[in-house]
Amino acid sequence: MGFSEFFFAGLLAWFFYQATWGKKTALSDVAGPPRESWLRGNTQRLFRDALDYNLWLSRTYGAAVKMCTLFGREALYLSDPLALHHVFVKDQQAFDANDAFIQSNLLLFGEGLIGTLGEQHRKQRKMLNPVFSVSNLREILPIIHPIATEMASVFTKQIPTDGTPTEIDVMPWLSRGAQEYISQACFGWTFNALDLNKRNTYSEAARRYTPAALRVSWLRPYVPFIVRAIPLSIRTMLLDWYPGEDMKDFVYILDIMHQTSKHIFEEKKKSLEGDSAEKDSVATPGRSEGDLGPVMQGKDIMSILLKANASSDKADRMTDSEIISQMSTLLFAGFETTTYAVSRILCVLASHPEAQARIRTEVKAAKEKYLAEGRSSAATWQDVSLSYDDLMALPYLDAVIRETLRVYPPSSVHFRVALQDTTLPLQYPVKSIDGKPITSIPVEKGTQILVSIIASNHNKDIWGADASEWKPERWLKTADQTTSKELTDSVKYPGVYNGMMTFLGGPRACIGFKFSEMEAKQVLATLLPRLHFAPPSAVDERGNKKEVYWMMSGPQIPVVRPPFGDGTTAQVPLDVRLARDEDFAETSDDEDLIRL
Repeated sequence: MGFSEFFFAGLLAWFFYQATWGKKTALSDVAGPPRESWLRGNTQRLFRDALDYNLWLSRTYGAAVKMCTLFGREALYLSDPLALHHVFVKDQQAFDANDAFIQSNLLLFGEGLIGTLGEQHRKQRKMLNPVFSVSNLREILPIIHPIATEMASVFTKQIPTDGTPTEIDVMPWLSRGAQEYISQACFGWTFNALDLNKRNTYSEAARRYTPAALRVSWLRPYVPFIVRAIPLSIRTMLLDWYPGEDMKDFVYILDIMHQTSKHIFEEKKKSLEGDSAEKDSVATPGRSEGDLGPVMQGKDIMSILLKANASSDKADRMTDSEIISQMSTLLFAGFETTTYAVSRILCVLASHPEAQARIRTEVKAAKEKYLAEGRSSAATWQDVSLSYDDLMALPYLDAVIRETLRVYPPSSVHFRVALQDTTLPLQYPVKSIDGKPITSIPVEKGTQILVSIIASNHNKDIWGADASEWKPERWLKTADQTTSKELTDSVKYPGVYNGMMTFLGGPRACIGFKFSEMEAKQVLATLLPRLHFAPPSAVDERGNKKEVYWMMSGPQIPVVRPPFGDGTTAQVPLDVRLARDEDFAETSDDEDLIRL
């Protein structure tokens, strides 16, 4: 190659560099870690068992960090409370879910809340918000009571009556229970998920969803390009040709989900219209005699939604396909996040027996008060069913759930995109690449915003120097105590759930967070008075102790490392035994506590 060829090759490389890496942008002065590659950037690192990495980013660079996405594009990794207030509340019209998030969910679940934008999303949200109201949740809680009791019975049958601990993987049972809570409370339907003698294809597919989704998650950033560039017929052909089983298995699971949602919808619609047609007239994949079917009518969320939809103006109504998509979203996304959250709470409590004892005593006191006041005809206090208001008012149970969801949120990062040029002010200035303070950041249209849930929930400026410690007491005070600094700062995060970002905030916040909170409280209030949980006690010949390790790879996945596990299969093995008298706290001061 001669001099001229070298010259023109160098000139082309320089222009290419200026167009990508060397181009001055609005984020050029914001400091951040080096990119790993031009093609993938460095955002993939956020989802590779990355709890320490996420916290390191915020400690090293502050609450606003420059990251790089696909093809060298810059993004803003954000955990500053004032900036997030602008993203989710004050300037919410300037930001929305990004293209990869919307297109992926559209393919997975259809035109539901997490797969739509703009006016369509606002219309759906307006219709769904009243469905998850407190008044409706009060009606729904009695549906959950017997399911939680049945799950407690499942555990009790697996342990000896002499009090000897038995190792049980609690996660599959929590998953089965969550399926029943969602299906019965939301759809008036049962999958008999807690009965191993009545197995069905849907329940099995549901439990395989998250592992299958993680195996193909590498494809998600490329989905918008694939959808726009490749016609559906060709994508279908490529899928049939693709040799890997992971994608085919995932598509099969999604098909089961859609067909099941469609079947339940058609049955619910016929029931509400007074149709007396045979209940099993529409085939459901994997359905056998007696394993699926309606269990109640009228009070479930879907019945309420269908009635509200039918009585609305035609312009405001959702289509049948939109309603089916909402069902698919709730069936899969709803029960998965709750399963991981409750599994994490039990795992944490297993290492904090004093917290377990305090919850037991608090629940016992509330239930005994019910009996004393004649509000229940139960034979024993353990069998008392608390009302929604009394369950939600238990201060220490509430504090444990809040603190666990703050320190260990089920998801670590969420995505937004700037719809217009704007500027984000910072509550806590960061240093530029040359060390100068930055108090606001210009954001160009199209910039990706990576909302760090984990960094926000561990922000020491908001939650205190012990932000990464699990301390339920931070949510409590007694009448003679002053409110802690961490929870009275003038600047708070815009999260809908107690000022934390676990369920996000604004018009795209998790619509079912109150339902999830109620579900978790009912499960714990039912299990803990009956059972005691401890970390697994198994030890190998080298003295290595079996332990549950939570990998934060987007969602937090519990695994057991070798030699006891494969390090990839989701499981939460705990030692379980019947609760004894000494497992209760000696006294309960919780009536004197105030929730913040």
